[in-house]
Parts: sequence; C-alpha cells; structure tokens
Amino acid sequence: MAMDVVDYEIKGAEMQFVEVELDPGEAAVGEAGSMMFMDAGIHMDTVFGDGAPQQGGFFGKLMGAGKRLVTGESLFTTVYTNQTTMKQRVAFAAPFAGKILPMDLRQLGGTLICQKDAFLCAARGVSLGIALQQKISTGFFGGEGFIMQKLEGDGLAFVHAGGTVVRRTLQAGQTLLVDTGCVVAYTPNVSFEIQYVGKIKTALFGGEGLFLAKLSGPGELWLQSLPLSRLASRIFAAAPQRGGSREEGSVLGGLAGVGLLGGLLSGNDDE
Repeated sequence: MAMDVVDYEIKGAEMQFVEVELDPGEAAVGEAGSMMFMDAGIHMDTVFGDGAPQQGGFFGKLMGAGKRLVTGESLFTTVYTNQTTMKQRVAFAAPFAGKILPMDLRQLGGTLICQKDAFLCAARGVSLGIALQQKISTGFFGGEGFIMQKLEGDGLAFVHAGGTVVRRTLQAGQTLLVDTGCVVAYTPNVSFEIQYVGKIKTALFGGEGLFLAKLSGPGELWLQSLPLSRLASRIFAAAPQRGGSREEGSVLGGLAGVGLLGGLLSGNDDE
C-alpha cells in the first residue's frame, strides 16, 4: 500500500504537539488517547492493531493487535481520515514533557526500532510491530530495551522522547554505552547488547543499575535525557507515602489545618 504523504508542523517547546495536514482522502494513524483536536471534516475509526491492509481477516487483525499488546500499548489505534474535498488538520499531543521527533522512514532505510512507548502517530501505511532482542543476556537484563517497537514503511512517523533529545551517528566499530532507559530509537543495523557495569560497588551504589546498553555502529541513534521511568520514580519518591496531601511551606494550609483541628476538639453544636 502506498504511504500517504502528509504535511506537518510541530508546535511548543517543552510540551509539544504535532499538527498534521491531510489532503482529501489522506489519513493518519494515532496512538490511542493521543489526539488533541481535529477539524470537523475528519472521520475517526478505531481499529485493531495499526489497521494495515495486510492483516487479512479477524485472525490477522488479532495478531497485529497482539503485537502491540506485547509492547505494553493499547490493542487499538485510531485512524483519522479526511473525507472532505478540502485540506483538514488533526493534532496529536505528547504525553509528557519532551520532544516530538519526525522520522522519515524512507530516508532511514524503511525500518526504525524505538522504545515501546515512543510511538505517537504516523501517516497511513506505516506498519507497527515488535522487535525482540535476540541475545539471551539482553532478554534477561535489557529492561526497557528488551521489547521494542518496530516501525516499517516509507512514510512519516512521529515518536516522542523525554527531556532533551540528541542524535548520534555511529561509525562502523564505534561503540556507545547508554543507560537502557535513555535509548529512544535506532536504525536496525545498530547492534544492541547489554554490558555489566563491571564493579560491585558501582553496581550497588552508583545509581545507574547493574547493566548498560552497548550500542555499536554503523547506524543512527537517538537518545533522551529524561526517560519516563526515571521521571516516575522521582515523582513517587517525592510523593507523600501515608496518604493525604503535604502542604510544604503553605501558610494557608497550616491555618486550615489549625482551624479543622480546633473544630474537631470543640465539637459542633449544630449537629
């Protein structure tokens, strides 16, 4: 199936969204829950998997949806089709602070491997699958890098990454050691392995975990400075652990607490 060629505009700085312009008859595929707004002439259709035409019959569609379930995503995606005779726009918002990266799969050799929660939306015709690391060590210790998404086709796809994003080009034989959660995407010719940090003291007290991702060229690589798992762990560590809310440095919160305590001690004559 020929890929739809869509125009787009990425807006915002820390909390970005991408606005996709669809010509009559064109369509975009979005991750479930990622749509921000759309023109009235766009028709929404929720489908199993990515809605690719090669998913023949119910069993084929179920297999396509099952691949997405393995990566932790929803069984469904939503197809947004322009059914008018005029250009229409639909926007997709990033789920947390970071950057939206436009990936032209044609220029990347037709395939891109990305972390399992990175996909945001794509032009109709891009296929969404899974990429399992083949080495046993990677499977046991790869963390976020074990099961990844595979985007295939010659169209435009948009992936989301946390914090600041850097693109690295690895030459043949060049190796980079990365925290497993900081790997956003890479071209399939990049070798992905797991390497032990080397020292017990570093592994236990260094804060970086027991293993690092070892990526070797040649190929393209995208890294993020703030993985969602790292952000979530910091939020959990800062949250109250015994329920309720914590009014740090709040005069009003303190006064409200004193008033409530006084009311409980004095009783309520109205009851």
